[in-house]
Amino acid sequence: MAVLRTVLTVALIIVSIALVIMVLMQEGKDAGLGAISGAYETFWSKNKGRSKEAAMVRITEILAVAFFVLTIVLNINF
Repeated sequence: MAVLRTVLTVALIIVSIALVIMVLMQEGKDAGLGAISGAYETFWSKNKGRSKEAAMVRITEILAVAFFVLTIVLNINF
């Protein structure tokens, strides 16, 4: 069981570092003053579902779920 706990701890550290990197790489959600006049409607804002930003958001969500699952599993006394 000690080997499994060590492997899960290393996985948690890797997921934690990856999660921090992904959050820092994402752009802010503020639209700035362009949103007031409607000038924020660009190609990328209309196609967010297919952009690299959407992929980064999806990867961040997956890493967050993995972080919580690994944390819960490591805190179970087995």
